Formats: sequence, C-alpha cells, structure tokens
Amino acid sequence: MIRVYKYDENYVWEAAEEILVDVENGEEIPEGYTSVRPQDGLFVATFDPEKEEWFEGATQEYIDSLFPKASPTEIEILRQQHAELVFTLMMGGVI
Repeated sequence: MIRVYKYDENYVWEAAEEILVDVENGEEIPEGYTSVRPQDGLFVATFDPEKEEWFEGATQEYIDSLFPKASPTEIEILRQQHAELVFTLMMGGVI
C-alpha cells in the first residue's frame, strides 16, 4: 500500500483527499493522484505532471499577505523617538 496525493484540475494539492492504493496487488493510481509527496513549506502546492514534482503555486504577494506586518509596540516607538532625539542633540552640538 502506498499513499497517493490528489490534485485538482489546476494541479493544486487537495490535502484532505489522500488515499491508500494497493499497487502490490495490481491496483493502479487513479487519475488526478500522484505518489509523489508534496514537500513541506509550500503555501499552494502545485503539481507538475511532466516533471513529476511539486512547486510553489502561490505568488509572493499572496504569501506576504498571510503575514501582515505588526504595528510597532509602544516600547519600539519610544526607542525610535529616543534615538531621533539623541541624534538631533548630537547634530546640534549639545551632546
């Protein structure tokens, strides 16, 4: 028995559709499935049937949208203001 991985008509992996196929007893892998396991770390795992490999199907813009930049904390804002103040004082010859 081997685990096979389903992909849709756009060759995008359908994670919940994995099945076991008994190839030792002559069962064939159904169309739309592959025995090649998608590697970890892909956001939109897409299968290339000619190369028989998975690749990243998500755009960088989509990936970036999954990790919105957090607003600076109050401490970070105060540190930046402090650094700017010290710089201004140094440039003015006070320090």
